[in-house]
Amino acid sequence: QVQLVESGGGLVQPGGSLTLSCAASGDIFSIYVMGWYRQAPGKLREVVATITSDGSTNYADSVKGRFTISRDNAKNTVYLQMNSLKPEDTAVYYCNAVITSNSGARDYWGQGTQVTVSS
Repeated sequence: QVQLVESGGGLVQPGGSLTLSCAASGDIFSIYVMGWYRQAPGKLREVVATITSDGSTNYADSVKGRFTISRDNAKNTVYLQMNSLKPEDTAVYYCNAVITSNSGARDYWGQGTQVTVSS
């Protein structure tokens, strides 16, 4: 049974920083792409950043220059360093990963972690 467990959300003031972590566990053969998505109240879920197994990254225009995605392949963990946070970054952040296990290849989602940017 593969699962993704996120941590690191919370309340932060505008201009502050937070780091999110997401660890994949279970009977994992390989992980191709890992990423972070977010969903604000009343809005659709949107991609924030993704990273492939060889380190190639992509970012939403709204977070370029402020957020950094990274991963530790040995730990099956992906991180999202968020700097210069803005109130519009407030959302539930979800981890996603495309994982090959004994059940085949599919994408998995974490449970979500709340990030609130407010003074």
